[in-house]
Amino acid sequence: MSEAVETQPPAADTVSAVKGMKKNGKQWHDNKTAFRPRANQTSWDKRTAERKALAATKAKEKELKEEKETERQRRIDAIKTKRAAKEERERFQKMEEKMHKRRVERLKRREKRNKMLKS
Repeated sequence: MSEAVETQPPAADTVSAVKGMKKNGKQWHDNKTAFRPRANQTSWDKRTAERKALAATKAKEKELKEEKETERQRRIDAIKTKRAAKEERERFQKMEEKMHKRRVERLKRREKRNKMLKS
């Protein structure tokens, strides 16, 4: 008899692990645990530490983003200045075709002086 008693509990464990079907054709479901909405709450210290870590990562991301934006703006400014210089060269080249070279040089100097005075 003791052997029969010992063999039954493992059978009960296997039955609980594999539920199978009820007689009416429905599935057996696991037993529900108690509803504890406050069970997964963290302590105040842990939450503040998480907030600090999040703030640090956000600050780092912001810094990297600003760095990337400044690099982008630097490239854009370089392209703009290059284009402006090219346009000016082409304009003076066109003027040289029509006017005397010395007069064009005087105009260049005057425009350069006026530009420096304005800025």
